[in-house]
Amino acid sequence: MEKFTKLTGVAAPMPIVNVDTDMIIPKDYLKTIKRTGLGTGLFAEMRYKDDGSENPDFVLNKRAYRKAQILVAGDNFGCGSSREHAPWALLDFGIRCVISTSFADIFYNNCFKNGILPITVSPEDLEKLMDDASRGSNATLSVDLEAKEIRGPDGGVVKFDLDEFKRHCLLNGLDDIGLTMEKAGAIASFEKKNAELRPWA
Repeated sequence: MEKFTKLTGVAAPMPIVNVDTDMIIPKDYLKTIKRTGLGTGLFAEMRYKDDGSENPDFVLNKRAYRKAQILVAGDNFGCGSSREHAPWALLDFGIRCVISTSFADIFYNNCFKNGILPITVSPEDLEKLMDDASRGSNATLSVDLEAKEIRGPDGGVVKFDLDEFKRHCLLNGLDDIGLTMEKAGAIASFEKKNAELRPWA
């Protein structure tokens, strides 16, 4: 998993509350178990018209936000079903950080397992960041996971809190497999000792 330390990128504003996982990646895209290629389906029902053409009014179709790496979203982001395809689609599009006032628990935890940083901020701070993100090509935010702060284009700073274990995993690029491999030496030692004690096993 790619490490997350510092990220400076365009932030796209999405002031919509209760964005569920079906809105993030509709069920039609769930036939694959691959983590790549899902970016085209991200927010598909809002992003495309019925004829398959782009909806010019949707934020990620606007020139300034086509390469957005940060999403500033409304309350309760990622609610609904527990599909892991949701963070996969965000990551495949290029989104590495989502900022909101609250997240659904399963989506929140899935983000950390896929290298995405979900940041919870106060309604007042979200309003400031949403305003920053609404500046089009100037909508650049800098997210520093080590310092636990977000810097706006005018130099304003928003501090955020994060569970230290989750922070450690992102800073070091550790998903569940990576965490297990950190114990590879202890596992190998156990297996060797166990084979000596229980050769029939």
